[in-house]
Amino acid sequence: MGRLSEQILVLVSFALLVVGCNSGNQNTEVKYSGALRSMMSGNLQATAYLDSLSKKPHLYALGAFENLKGEIQIFDGKAFNSTVQSGNLVFDKTFDKKASLIVYAEISSWQNIEIPSAINSSKKLETFIEKQANQLGIDAEKPIPFLIEGKAKSLSWHVINWKDGDTEHTHQKHKESGLNGVEENKKVEIIGFFSKSHQAVFTHHTTFLHMHFKSQNEELAGHVDELILGTDMILKLPKG
Repeated sequence: MGRLSEQILVLVSFALLVVGCNSGNQNTEVKYSGALRSMMSGNLQATAYLDSLSKKPHLYALGAFENLKGEIQIFDGKAFNSTVQSGNLVFDKTFDKKASLIVYAEISSWQNIEIPSAINSSKKLETFIEKQANQLGIDAEKPIPFLIEGKAKSLSWHVINWKDGDTEHTHQKHKESGLNGVEENKKVEIIGFFSKSHQAVFTHHTTFLHMHFKSQNEELAGHVDELILGTDMILKLPKG
């Protein structure tokens, strides 16, 4: 990366601190840098420094490291970022890397909502989040951060480790490039963002959701590919 590119990246990282996509309430303000469509076209360069966000005490974020060398998961200001090294999952709890894509919000308090057992798929979860947001006075036409806690019936995941020089990007190759697996009946905490207007930006073109997770024992974390919710799971939305 040249000197001019580094200077531009510094300015972008600074701009992230003061501008973003405002979802109509200070507690639900969602900001992002980078775009999935750019990554799928082969542009894997960094768009933000993580250390520009390190002082935010109630930061919740997800994304991917530059060059797609790992996943970003930040819960309440604590990083549980995951990378693949020599075929093994390795945690990086620092803020000294750069991101190709990052989506984040600062949430100081949440309100709990029990998820009915009938809401057992990601598609049903989309509708449920929108309905609950509207009932709570949160503008569902703008991005909404959320958490899910509890025992997932099934959670398919991956941690990307993109091969240098590979210019052919597909969603399936992204899932298979590093580590992947399925967790069944495991307690997890999920960080996610709902948006009906950011497909191919920070949600894939077939969904309004982008979700990452960490296991309750903090031994596993990464990108959520498919989710079947279990019973007695809790949805958390920002408290206005």
